[in-house]
Amino acid sequence: MSNDIRIKKGLDIKLKGEADKTVEQAVISNYYTVRPEDFHGVIPKLILKERATVQAGGALFFDKSNENVMFSSPVSGKIVEIVRGPKRRIDAIKIEADKTQSHQDFGKVDVNSANPEDIKAHLLAAGCWPFVKQRPYDVVANPDKAPKAIFISGYASAPLAADLDFTLKGKEAELQAAITALGKLTEGKVHVSVGKNANSPLSGLNGITLHKVSGPHPSGNVGTQINKIDPVNKGEVVWTVNPQDLVIIGELLLTGKFNAERIVALVGSSVQKPRYFKTIIGSEVATIVYDKGIDRSGHDRIISGNVLSGKEIKPDGSLGYYDNVISVIPEGDDYEFFGWNKPIFNKVSTSRALTFSWLTPKKAYDLNTNTNGEHRAFVTTGTYEEVFPLDIYPLQILKACMYKDLDEMEALGMYEVAPEDFALTEFVCVSKQPHQKIIREGLDLMLKEIG
Repeated sequence: MSNDIRIKKGLDIKLKGEADKTVEQAVISNYYTVRPEDFHGVIPKLILKERATVQAGGALFFDKSNENVMFSSPVSGKIVEIVRGPKRRIDAIKIEADKTQSHQDFGKVDVNSANPEDIKAHLLAAGCWPFVKQRPYDVVANPDKAPKAIFISGYASAPLAADLDFTLKGKEAELQAAITALGKLTEGKVHVSVGKNANSPLSGLNGITLHKVSGPHPSGNVGTQINKIDPVNKGEVVWTVNPQDLVIIGELLLTGKFNAERIVALVGSSVQKPRYFKTIIGSEVATIVYDKGIDRSGHDRIISGNVLSGKEIKPDGSLGYYDNVISVIPEGDDYEFFGWNKPIFNKVSTSRALTFSWLTPKKAYDLNTNTNGEHRAFVTTGTYEEVFPLDIYPLQILKACMYKDLDEMEALGMYEVAPEDFALTEFVCVSKQPHQKIIREGLDLMLKEIG
């Protein structure tokens, strides 16, 4: 039996460049990069130095605030560079991969008979714990605090998101092992959400509370589902895990090996043949983007993640640790003369003034990164509320973050939000304010002051 969640507020942004459901093996990277900035709030302490060798799954660094949380290498090879920033901050660890990969053996675990402490110790030692994130604060979960529930969203509603029903096909054994293990780490429920009409491998798992979701984006965001199922109050903690990371956790438990393989969607209007590729976390994006027919002469933006909440990367950049999408869209550095003063047919908008996207709701658009306006003070229009389904006042919480009022942030529901929950309000913002950045800074302040 499932519980239906129907979201009415939101906005589906239909873009050109959706991936065909075919999978190819990506060109094998020579180098793989792990960036501590992918693990927000973690202060890395190195275990290995430059020129050291490491096996796949071998620990590269740990979290200074919790030494049990290890971060593993996705491949075996030699550490060729440790990139440092201001004050010797560790920005990246670059590994030259071996031609023949070797994995550290952590041993198999019988998830049905193992006790919670053994499971937790196994995930921590093998570097799989960073896949478990928590609300509040949207950071790597604290293993010392038990969650009241665990949430997994198997429904991706973001523009050009990877189809999880397709990428998880055939991984039922790994998914079940991970669910069984994680279920022992909470006294609450494991909530799994899938599309209302989806044929998801997650639907038939044991030990879950299944929810069927429908409605526009951000219905697939785990934050939206938490808000509708079991909101986070002060003093409470919930954990979230991405479905593709469940597969890695499950494979570790079944085989004893940390296999950082991932199926990634290459999408966007600048991609000649959008499709899926099998690669490894931290691989060079050039092995997918430029090897498969992207025009090097084009002026495009490469994004690790989706177009709303992903991160811009350079052509020689690497796949983000949690990402399963690479988006390539035109760079928006051109300006239309009197573009604001004529009917607009080629852009998406929630407004019906001069913009006619509402007449063709199924049309796919070729959008670029142009913000079509400059940064200015907040304008109260009521637009945010139209696309924001959480029971929270979006404008008020953004302002509370900007003037750093912790009491007001707490009262307005800051404990249950993450930056991605404000990606749509940022998209429709006539003031061009960086909503996700504002929320991230507010969460950081709360984590520092309140913990």
